[in-house]
Amino acid sequence: MKLYSYFRSSAAYRVRIALNLKGIAYETVPVHLMKDGGQQLMADYRSLNPTALVPTLVDDDLAVGQSMAILEYLEETHPQPPLLPGDAKGRARVRAIAQTIACDIHPLNNLRVLKYLKHQMGVDEEAKNTWYRHWIQEGLTAVEALLADSDQTGRYCHGDQPGLADLCLVPQLFNARRFGCDESGFPTIVRIDAACAELTAFQQAAPAAQPDSEA
Repeated sequence: MKLYSYFRSSAAYRVRIALNLKGIAYETVPVHLMKDGGQQLMADYRSLNPTALVPTLVDDDLAVGQSMAILEYLEETHPQPPLLPGDAKGRARVRAIAQTIACDIHPLNNLRVLKYLKHQMGVDEEAKNTWYRHWIQEGLTAVEALLADSDQTGRYCHGDQPGLADLCLVPQLFNARRFGCDESGFPTIVRIDAACAELTAFQQAAPAAQPDSEA
């Protein structure tokens, strides 16, 4: 498999964790989102993924974008260890947590949104960062409630095995910290992140561990 990735992309980060947890060998193909006007916008990459977003996973003749679709594909083709619980109610809970992050928080803070705010809307750097922190704070407040108020939360988001929700949570908290978000109101999230950080699969997926990492 090949994973077209950018080291700081939270969507690519999710997929790297999953590949590592499942022990799937893959080659990283860096796509720099800032260099050359954005390498994701170049014709050769657009021919692979018309959305011009990362990540893209290539497996033989399949090229699939959208991190959540990739994660479901990996779960179906490499079911062990599972990213989803064995029961329907558990799967619904985990998907709800994961999608709160991937669908509600992340799109509002995507690089292309921030660039549009700055370059097309004329928003200054301080206001742009205020926008970022607002949506992070609002979204993670909801995730904290989902986790803290449930007896199904264990060492990780659901029980004592890392899964789909953790794959989304850890990259989102990484981004929150990059932008100086206040995490004091998220004790459950911070605790789960610390537990994930002890696992090799998460360590090897971290932005600093990637071949295209920059200081």
